[in-house]
Amino acid sequence: MPEGDLATLVAAAAAGDTEAWNTLVSRYGPLVHATCRRWRLNDADAADVSQTVWLRLVENLDRLREPQALPGWLMTTATRECTRQYRAQQRERPDDPAVHLDRAPDDGAGGDAVDGDLLRHERDAALRAAFAELPEHCRQLLGLLMRPQPIPYADISARLGMPCGAIGPNRARCLERLRRSPALRALLTDAD
Repeated sequence: MPEGDLATLVAAAAAGDTEAWNTLVSRYGPLVHATCRRWRLNDADAADVSQTVWLRLVENLDRLREPQALPGWLMTTATRECTRQYRAQQRERPDDPAVHLDRAPDDGAGGDAVDGDLLRHERDAALRAAFAELPEHCRQLLGLLMRPQPIPYADISARLGMPCGAIGPNRARCLERLRRSPALRALLTDAD
């Protein structure tokens, strides 16, 4: 199946299309695996957690309200499964200090920092997914406006062939589209 629309791909996988399912796994498997590796899980535990995440998706695929939010859903589920794995390892060897060094996410800080880091990664993934859903002209415009070094409107106007007076209104419309993205709405719903 070609890359295609994510909603179509999710619907096909939910209907039992093996090719669609394989496309989802190949497209988003690296995201799940990277989340597991972030928690410094060994290969066997990372594989177990990955399988559990895909099992959860099989169980919930037909109930996924916003197919475009799938990347955020996968990251959230992988993070939760990694947390379960981490806690299970602590229960098995509570007095072993290596558990804390071996399994804690690689951020060099305590629990609050871990939570903040996980939330930031979840938010960033949702934002990237939402940004990818925007029309090309919005991605170009916002990409130019959000650079670390500000670009003058005259330069943006020349690059995009857009009048300077249209940049602000177009920016507002593109940001509104971004806010309404299912990927970001799913993240905001999870936070409630």
